[in-house]
Amino acid sequence: MFDFRLKVFYTVAKRRSFTKAANDLMISQPAVTKHIQEIESHYQTKLFARDGMKISLTEAGELLNSYAEEIFSVYRNLDFDMHALKAKVNGSLKVGASTTISQYVLPPLLAAFKNKVSSLYLDVVSENTTVIENLLLTKKIDIGLIEGNSKNPLIKYTNFIEDEIVLVCGSNNPLINKDSITPSELKELPLLFRETGSGTLDVVETNLKEIGIALNDLNHEMCLSSTESIKMYLMHSNSVAFLSIHAVLKELKNNELRIVEVEGLDIRRTFSIVGRQGQESALEEIFIRFLKSHNLKL
Repeated sequence: MFDFRLKVFYTVAKRRSFTKAANDLMISQPAVTKHIQEIESHYQTKLFARDGMKISLTEAGELLNSYAEEIFSVYRNLDFDMHALKAKVNGSLKVGASTTISQYVLPPLLAAFKNKVSSLYLDVVSENTTVIENLLLTKKIDIGLIEGNSKNPLIKYTNFIEDEIVLVCGSNNPLINKDSITPSELKELPLLFRETGSGTLDVVETNLKEIGIALNDLNHEMCLSSTESIKMYLMHSNSVAFLSIHAVLKELKNNELRIVEVEGLDIRRTFSIVGRQGQESALEEIFIRFLKSHNLKL
């Protein structure tokens, strides 16, 4: 019984929202609140501090979260290792990943996977989302990891991890002195773009439409196909760009880049594992199982 309560707590801690945790766990929000209250009653301490609509972990919450991380990591490893034990994992697997994932998310996961399954050879290619899907459909790769909103009926999509796309600028940009900007102000800013076919650009375009902005309304300064090039350009200019939070964590921590809040704009997406419709091979199944074990929704 306590395992499920711990899962509820862990999901709330990850999502920083009772409502989002309820949706993820497919239970009611009052049920989420009840499970959290029962844990707080058991330990006689508060796990979350509330500031209006926002919640954060208390010191006790941080401690419980660290133990929950360890516990669920053991569960994930147990599940993976039990399935790997009976699966044949010799051979090779061709994996394709869209640019952001291949640069900022996948490398540590690949290293962890190789530590577990050293006999499997991985051949990894990095391209934008559109190219990865084409490589998958033409059987040039076995599995893909993509960003973006595409839904091809010939492809099976499985949620991987969550991402947020943020508007960023260099730390010397005058915008850092503003709490937020309006959509009208966004239209005037010199904006760097990723290339056509980029999953990031696809998601940005969709979300901008929701606040009444088309890509053609924006001040296109330059198109760059490399996220690293965009970040370096931002550090030496007064331009802005939409980038994955995973791509800028280091620069944000080092105060080299800053997030610019845009009123009414909240761009979130889920990275997807993609495969061809039909039965997966044993190698594909074991790799997908490993990736899914790192899904933020447990």
